Amino acid sequence: MSNLNGISDNEGARKKRMRVGRGIGSGKGKTGGRGVKGQTSRTGVAIKGFEGGQMPLHRRLPKRGFNNIFALDWNEVTLGRIQAAIDAGKLDAKQPVTEAALVAAGVLRRAKAGVRVLGSGELTAKISLDVAHATKSAIAAVEKTGGTVTLPAAPETSGETVA
Repeated sequence: MSNLNGISDNEGARKKRMRVGRGIGSGKGKTGGRGVKGQTSRTGVAIKGFEGGQMPLHRRLPKRGFNNIFALDWNEVTLGRIQAAIDAGKLDAKQPVTEAALVAAGVLRRAKAGVRVLGSGELTAKISLDVAHATKSAIAAVEKTGGTVTLPAAPETSGETVA
């Protein structure tokens, strides 16, 4: 039909959800698809990994790996994305490229533990990077264009071991 008041979905495009526990005639009445009696027929059951008293699989398998709670969550930015922001006029190449400047330019969504600059992509502008971390290839690419990279000083460690 070509009238606006006659527009409708295709047959079967929207399926009505099953209303459980609405009488025997509905097909899902009486027990509501839960079977008869027992723990799982009642509310408040949380036995996802339960294997009838046998040690569950997730407890039989050995633990693996290590989660470093001190690991830093870096914002990773490529030189190509920085160059694209400069070309679009969002970043000023004459000003130092910092974490705050990248967030203001929309290159990063939010500041995390710090910015790590990666060397992929092509950099043509002469920029001054002031970031928490940069890869060797990124530092080489910035210095090749005549720019500078300022990284925070690494904490000095003495040769002594603490017992």
